[in-house]
Amino acid sequence: MSIELPPSAGHRAAYPLTRLPERVRARLAELARERAPLAAYLYDPDTAADRAHTLRAALPDWAAVYYAVKANSHPAVLGALAPRVAGFEVASRSELALARAALGDRPGTPPLLAAGPAKSTAVLTDLVAAGVEAINAESLLELRRISRIAQEQGTTARVALRVNPAHIPITGSLTMGGVPSAFGVPEPDVPQVLEAARALPALDLTGFHIHAASGNLDADTHAAYVRWCVRWSERTAAACGIDLRHIDTGGGIGVAFEDEKPFDTTRFGELIADTPPPTGARVILEPGRYLVADCGWYAAEVTDLKNSYGHWYAMLRGGINHFQLPTSWDIVHNVAVLPVDHWNDADGPRPTAEDAALTVVGELCTPEDTLLRDVHVGRVRAGDLVVFPNAGSYGYEFAMPNFLGHPPAERHVL
Repeated sequence: MSIELPPSAGHRAAYPLTRLPERVRARLAELARERAPLAAYLYDPDTAADRAHTLRAALPDWAAVYYAVKANSHPAVLGALAPRVAGFEVASRSELALARAALGDRPGTPPLLAAGPAKSTAVLTDLVAAGVEAINAESLLELRRISRIAQEQGTTARVALRVNPAHIPITGSLTMGGVPSAFGVPEPDVPQVLEAARALPALDLTGFHIHAASGNLDADTHAAYVRWCVRWSERTAAACGIDLRHIDTGGGIGVAFEDEKPFDTTRFGELIADTPPPTGARVILEPGRYLVADCGWYAAEVTDLKNSYGHWYAMLRGGINHFQLPTSWDIVHNVAVLPVDHWNDADGPRPTAEDAALTVVGELCTPEDTLLRDVHVGRVRAGDLVVFPNAGSYGYEFAMPNFLGHPPAERHVL
């Protein structure tokens, strides 16, 4: 059986300790003294808030930033983002509750958008009852269910239709549209779905949701995509008799790793400014990973260090049961090694590797529990911490914590 492992980090060196902010190093060292063996996420909510503020400041007034809660749902992160974003995008009853708690008692319509395929009746019932700003509907059947639930509750539900466009005339990383997909309504079917939806009671059709971008680091390409969404929505709304107020372009802004060039928010804002939506409509961006990736670090103690046929392996008190992203996304996610000075002499000599290629694995009984391969380290010892920066998104929430039943990762806040 072939096992898919992350790509090799051969010819790359582990990050220097300076890659970790001093206060992160200090807090992790403190936690390592208190909680051996340590396996934990450390979050800096202010970093996420600053990233949201920077993005918002670069955009024209008619664009709104909503945070996708799925990327990181820690209450402290949501609380820091709440004043910096227009609202939250949620995909479950749990996320709905967390987002509402973070928003507090804001007057008026809760600034919440709901997305996701296969929404159950229970989920839709809670969304309608909450009076969310828009439910991004995935199908005609879902529209019918929303209408029925809204009727039963004696209210009107605001909905936007999620669309899988037939073709987006842009190159780059925008690859989620124009192919068979479980997400959204195929573009050729949109007119007949809208016609049927207009006949349903208790629905307020406000516009469209088009999420066809993923991990895009190029501001020019992403701006062209947003401009295309605006023009397409305007044309389609006019042709189908929809009072257009809502153009949701999804997320898709990428996070730079290693020597990649970061997304240029200033240029992006300047490029989309010349394509405003029709009067009365808003353009919505739903970044998740982009806002929170660099606000988190995953750190785990090296519980054992061994040499196998000339290659060094660091075994962590953790792994894909805590941090599955490198394996699932097939990426090189580099690390820094944080020395921990205390060592239990009762365990004998401290295993140490110097000037060596290292593979970092977890505590699960499968070779798939491999987080990083062949990275060069100056020194690593049993008892040190291996720290993954850029772990603030799709970390704790994205893992598989129940396999083997080891304790879950702790979560701490700076």
